[in-house]
Amino acid sequence: MFAIEAHASLAVAVVLLILLRRMGARRAQPPGIDANVLLVLGSLFFTITGYFVLHPMMAAARAGEGALSFGALHGLSAALFALKAVLVLALAWRLTAA
Repeated sequence: MFAIEAHASLAVAVVLLILLRRMGARRAQPPGIDANVLLVLGSLFFTITGYFVLHPMMAAARAGEGALSFGALHGLSAALFALKAVLVLALAWRLTAA
């Protein structure tokens, strides 16, 4: 289930970045990084960190390897997921307010 969510998040982030770039072009804004792009990139960073970094570490912790315990890594993963949710909610709020 986490693999589906991670890969779907990557795909949605790419689509959102393309859409934000097109929205900026319609408004005749110079291409750059605004707050909306930063929110998408932040959520993308948390997805990559959570799934592609922490999940392999959690598998190693289950096997008794690694410096951090499974519980500590799971808590960190849950915190990153919550932060990603906050960023996505903030992005949705910003885009619907405009």
